Amino acid sequence: MHPRSMPVKPGRLPPGAYGHTRGVVKRNYAVMPPEGIMDSYLPRWEKTIVRFQAAPQLGARFAQALLEIAPDGGTCEAFGDGLERFFYITGGPVMLTVEGTAFPLDREGFAYLPPETRFSLRNDGPQEAAVIGLKRPYEPAGLPVPEPIVSRRSAVEKVNHNGTEGRTWEHLLPHGDMRFDMEMNILSFAPGAHFPDVETHINEHGLVMLEGQGMYLLDQDWHEVWQGDFIWMGPYCPQLFYPTGWTPSAYLLYKDVNRDVRF
Repeated sequence: MHPRSMPVKPGRLPPGAYGHTRGVVKRNYAVMPPEGIMDSYLPRWEKTIVRFQAAPQLGARFAQALLEIAPDGGTCEAFGDGLERFFYITGGPVMLTVEGTAFPLDREGFAYLPPETRFSLRNDGPQEAAVIGLKRPYEPAGLPVPEPIVSRRSAVEKVNHNGTEGRTWEHLLPHGDMRFDMEMNILSFAPGAHFPDVETHINEHGLVMLEGQGMYLLDQDWHEVWQGDFIWMGPYCPQLFYPTGWTPSAYLLYKDVNRDVRF
């Protein structure tokens, strides 16, 4: 039985309880179901639960969190710093203000903010909003810093890079633009589609399952993943995705690109 069909009942827990989790943290990868990621709170955010999915403490070179923003919650005031940021709305609506310009965003809206961009993110609606937030130091490459981007998934073209049936990529940031040191893509799989081979490459990944379910090979281990799960993959972690179930599967994928190796 699917464990999410068995919610915990309020009141006294029965004796003999035992712990079981699909969560795994290893040297070069981690699988984190949302129900096991505990809450954090930050001074710059009010009425906001921050559930950190990746951070340098894990071994990642970026930080990512699920932001659960209650009505009338969000950033206490506009701020900016030396980090670049990406936001993807999984439940809204929210109001994102970038350098004084307000952008209403709802589910599947997204934004890229280069370093030093002043922003605020607020929930002015009657229900809780959910936002995936990623931040990392920008790596200069002797090129102009990218401009802010505010858009939504429906405005992004679906492309098929290798001709394998049932797979598409949606590049939320301009593909091949060397000013960017990161990509944020949505990869989609029709039932029966899958990777043509096991991938092993230098890129680090942060992955959130947006739709569907499947089996993910990480290093030498298979893991069943469902909507809402987070995966961190370190550089050179062997990986392969095989969707299962009756509906298409899709995930939001971060990776570092367009920069030389670090010594």
